Amino acid sequence: MTSTSWLQWISVAALCAPLAPGSLAQSHSQTPPSAPSQMALADPRGSAPEAPSPATSSPTEAPPTLAQQMQQQQQQSIAQPQPFYVPLPHSHKPFSAYRPSTAPPLNLNNSPLLQNLIRDGKLYISLHDAINLAIENNLDLAYFRYNFPIAQMDLARTKAGGTANGVDTNIVQSTQGGFGAGSSSGGGSSSGLAAAGAGGIVTSALGAGAPVPSFDPYLTFQGLVDHTVTQEENIFQYGTSILKTNTIKGYGSFSQSFPLGTNLYFQYAGERIASNSPYDVINPTLYSYFTAQITQPLLSGFGLASNERYIHIAKRNMQITDFAFKAQVIATVTQVEGIYWDLVNAYQDEQINERSLTFAQQTLQLDQKQLSLNAIPAMQVMTDQSDVATAEGNLTVARASLRLNELLLKNALTKVDDPLIDEMPVIPLDLKGAPDPNASKPINDLIAEAEKNRPEVGIYEQQAEIQRANLKGVNSELLPTLNMYGFYEGAGIAGPKNPYCDLSAAECATMLPTGFPSMLENTFNYSAPEYQVGMTLQINLRNRVFKADQFRAALQYRQSQISSEEQQKSIRFDVRNSQFALQQAQARVDASQKARDLAQRTFDITAQEQKLGAKSSYDTLVAQQNLAVAESALVAAQTAFEKAKVDIDRATGETLERMGVSIDDAKSGVVSHAP
Repeated sequence: MTSTSWLQWISVAALCAPLAPGSLAQSHSQTPPSAPSQMALADPRGSAPEAPSPATSSPTEAPPTLAQQMQQQQQQSIAQPQPFYVPLPHSHKPFSAYRPSTAPPLNLNNSPLLQNLIRDGKLYISLHDAINLAIENNLDLAYFRYNFPIAQMDLARTKAGGTANGVDTNIVQSTQGGFGAGSSSGGGSSSGLAAAGAGGIVTSALGAGAPVPSFDPYLTFQGLVDHTVTQEENIFQYGTSILKTNTIKGYGSFSQSFPLGTNLYFQYAGERIASNSPYDVINPTLYSYFTAQITQPLLSGFGLASNERYIHIAKRNMQITDFAFKAQVIATVTQVEGIYWDLVNAYQDEQINERSLTFAQQTLQLDQKQLSLNAIPAMQVMTDQSDVATAEGNLTVARASLRLNELLLKNALTKVDDPLIDEMPVIPLDLKGAPDPNASKPINDLIAEAEKNRPEVGIYEQQAEIQRANLKGVNSELLPTLNMYGFYEGAGIAGPKNPYCDLSAAECATMLPTGFPSMLENTFNYSAPEYQVGMTLQINLRNRVFKADQFRAALQYRQSQISSEEQQKSIRFDVRNSQFALQQAQARVDASQKARDLAQRTFDITAQEQKLGAKSSYDTLVAQQNLAVAESALVAAQTAFEKAKVDIDRATGETLERMGVSIDDAKSGVVSHAP
């Protein structure tokens, strides 16, 4: 065998030898053979994520996978963070009702789970790890959790007779991950009903009706000291031309309303009046009176339906808040899953481009040796150099894409930026998702699941109930105002005899008591009572404002029914569209897999033919480039398929169940349930 033949045989052997992935020093995706991935790539040439070597085990035991090692480490070292809790203010203590309340300070520390996923300067993360981190750290969820105490305080406000301010239940996806805003669900006082009026100002008829009185008891006190000097026209009225009067007066009242519309009112007033008039029989004069009154509306403003309508709205808003939070959790988990699979795609694509560059560099090295022996033309080496430059450019783009997806994922899974974590490589552990049972279910079953599980269904049902119940309160507003009332009043007067009385002896005589105790006793002992029972009737002869409010409320109820039906249609369309997308993604994976297998066989045949001298190294390089393109297409198809599975879970409302997410964990912000 000639020396040239020996060189050709050596070059062919080198080309056909298996390539070690990640041979470039600057790549962080190298994989030792001792750390296989829990879910391997479909490509047998692909490499698993890099990880430290597993702990030694007995010869009869299989070494644990990397995901199992990470899970064991998490169970051993995770320190549970504090769950989300906001103590609600109460007014049971005497002075607490008059002091401002403050919410607990924000906890902006990343959860300990994040640190427990770091090994050897890299962040090793599975799909469930990403979801758990999102539950504990995602700011969209952290923001939404405050809606629960807001809804509770809104209910407390309505129990006191206040209006329902509502709760902002917009589903947010814009604060993290580079996504746009999501859907909006109404939990506010307008129940999410959109409208447009003059200047864009619209007041909904929701909550309209007779005025709701305050159910909180009110105390009112007033005290005064008054000195008055009055010039009189003559002395015949008061016995002096300059009348001087000193008055000390105290006043207090108590009022309390009840859900039936009943109002209780108590009032007490007392005064001491002293003057320089010689015509006063007693001086100073002590006087007090007491009044008790009860008022009951009989038409407008009567009954629980009218006076507790804001309470019912607030309770419905609390249920809407629960449904909307579930929708927010689904949206956030879906968002994180999409970011994770994009990261997997970028991670695998970087490996593919790295292998292509390694193969191109090895081909260039071998051809340079062939050129030194004058076995190939110089043009071949120039072509190899061009291919290396192209592969380097592709690898640079792939690394930039990987870096971007790493940042997106870390941005979605952290509360605050950590410079160390920002620069840390991310190694995805799950490179392929588990089978999705929704992929094989009939469309009617999927639609039925969606109509049962989607939180939007509950939101629209609650909104329709709010509008329906609102009609009762508005109908009460149409009635005339008819109130029945009754009151009792007692009075007492006392005072010492005026020593300067200038009247006759008979006129200056008095039988009144002289002191405060006697005055108070006479006020309450039925010695000078007054009681009255009556009715007041007020009729609006045209009633146009209230009639307009009532009819508008009826129209808005019909609009809510249309919105509910439109939402049902949207869900059915969403499920069908997600199933079509899943089927298309599956077909794309199958086609890409066949194309990749064909490219692999083409590469193997070309390498064998090169070994036999029928093909050149350039032909093998082209076959390898075609294989890399097919591998990238397969990875992209697999990513699209995984995201299609994520989307059909979202469309059917089964995201949380499929991913093992506990809604209680999401509310507390602490993952305590295993998936």
